[in-house]
Amino acid sequence: MNATESGAVVADRDGVAVIELRGRIDAGAEPAIARAGAEAAALGRAELMLDFAEADYINSTGIALIVGLLARARAERREVSARGLTPHYREIFEITRLSDFMRIVPDDALATPGPGAST
Repeated sequence: MNATESGAVVADRDGVAVIELRGRIDAGAEPAIARAGAEAAALGRAELMLDFAEADYINSTGIALIVGLLARARAERREVSARGLTPHYREIFEITRLSDFMRIVPDDALATPGPGAST
């Protein structure tokens, strides 16, 4: 996937539904994010984590898509957290008050264990 492509992959890690956001989070990402939101909801987990480690760019439409994920999770009474935000996007989440509605967690939260690691 190059920097202009968008994607979202769902994983179930330690009982947390994780949406790994990749590439550009903009209008082009809407189908992938909608699909990932539905897949994450189907897991039925009490917590949803948005992983921005592989997100290259987020514009205002991307913020709206994230708000949509957040609204759905809140309606389903799921806790929401975010990891992997750059300092720039962390500041944007604070300015837009998105961080008031989700926990910003350390980048190593729910990191995939390496070979030989115990879980």
